[in-house]
Amino acid sequence: MEAGLPDRLFREPRQTPARIVHLGLGAFFRAHGAIYIAEAMKSSGEDWGITGVSLQSSGTRDRLRPQGWAYTAVKLGPDGEKPQIVDVLRDVLVAPENPQAVLDAMTATEVQIVSLTVTEKGYCHEPSTGRLNREHPDIRHDLDNPLPKSAPGFLVRALQARHALGLPPFTVLCCDNLPENGHVVRGVVLELAEAIDPALAAWIDMRGAFPSTMVDRIVPATSAADLDRLQVLTGMRDEAPVMHEPFRQWVIEDRFAGSRPDLEAVGVQMVADVTPFEHMKLRMLNGTHSSLAYLGYLAGHETIADTVADSAFSGYVRALWQHEIIPSLTPPSGTDLQHYATALHDRYANPAIRHRTWQIAMDGSQKLPQRILATIAEARAAGRHVPGLTLAVAAWMRYVSGRDEADQPIEVKDPLAPSLAALWHEDPAQTVQGFLKLEAVFPTALREDTAFADDLTAALTGLMADGARAMVQKLHG
Repeated sequence: MEAGLPDRLFREPRQTPARIVHLGLGAFFRAHGAIYIAEAMKSSGEDWGITGVSLQSSGTRDRLRPQGWAYTAVKLGPDGEKPQIVDVLRDVLVAPENPQAVLDAMTATEVQIVSLTVTEKGYCHEPSTGRLNREHPDIRHDLDNPLPKSAPGFLVRALQARHALGLPPFTVLCCDNLPENGHVVRGVVLELAEAIDPALAAWIDMRGAFPSTMVDRIVPATSAADLDRLQVLTGMRDEAPVMHEPFRQWVIEDRFAGSRPDLEAVGVQMVADVTPFEHMKLRMLNGTHSSLAYLGYLAGHETIADTVADSAFSGYVRALWQHEIIPSLTPPSGTDLQHYATALHDRYANPAIRHRTWQIAMDGSQKLPQRILATIAEARAAGRHVPGLTLAVAAWMRYVSGRDEADQPIEVKDPLAPSLAALWHEDPAQTVQGFLKLEAVFPTALREDTAFADDLTAALTGLMADGARAMVQKLHG
């Protein structure tokens, strides 16, 4: 134990080179992918250490550095809390402080994989189309400067450096909740590379690898109370622990540009096509998570567990799965969607997981297109009614107005927050018409669907008149 830190978690930092660089070192990756990789290393005896990169601030680096980059992951289950030490990080870099150091790490000969959890908005794309948003301020910067700011910019500039050095490309492994996430990231990277150097884009197109993935684990935000409780449990102070549910799943298309860890040995599903898995998870888990977050928050529920403990919301989410979401899905081979829905409800109801509705409600303009709106568009095209999902969209519109049902302020976290708030009017029809002009959010089929506009207006009118719980009760109570 390091002198001066008798009660603090500490590990002597390992000096072996990292073979993976991870952009966006938030709680989710540290509670999911990093644990899988640490287990794969232990299983195979191969060293696949990770250099983490924070793209925004130094907080994670500053908390982890005194601990030798080690941290505690705590499994929160009905049978209690089970901690484990995760010792897979080799370094943590802060991109705004030294972008060249990040590019150097990504260009290192031994690096085989660059993985990402930068959230939907981190790809600087239009969620409704998947195309690069060339007007995004970070993209405009990255087009004109060799030292990038955005995640796509770091990918392109690092691949450019590797190409110039005669090194093979790394595999880009997206771990964010985007449909066909590998395809989306590949498209954004190729668009940006084409604008910088067409020859580079051609090389990436020919040699690069962007496997799609599906990730699943509920990871609530860590609180100060969690830190104090963990210190009592373990006898050590950890300033950077992560909390997670027992369940986990990682499905990856087995398309890599170079070598990779032996992930199958620790339960990762390596498949030829991840699409059925990602549609199942994005719509059944993420779609209902967002629906419960907006409606639950408006009804005064702090967490998802609190929300589904309310019988009205429990009935609502079960009806969403049964009548509105499952009919839109082709299940992965060997998967029972009814069983999956039951397991999801049990996970939501886990009282040990304090997953705040406010946290899930962040960045709705980036999340709704793939989580909810795609399902609505497909259902309407097939002639199916989806009143519950339509109500969830109306709840999002009410939420981003910035005022709750008691006229108290809501701290809205969304890249479009100011413009979304400006669309709010006391007339529901006028509000709906304004929102449906958002090409970056609503697909063309819904923007041009007058019947959908009428249904959305009716749902918003009901929310304003009766409140979220009453509307949920009326639908599926």
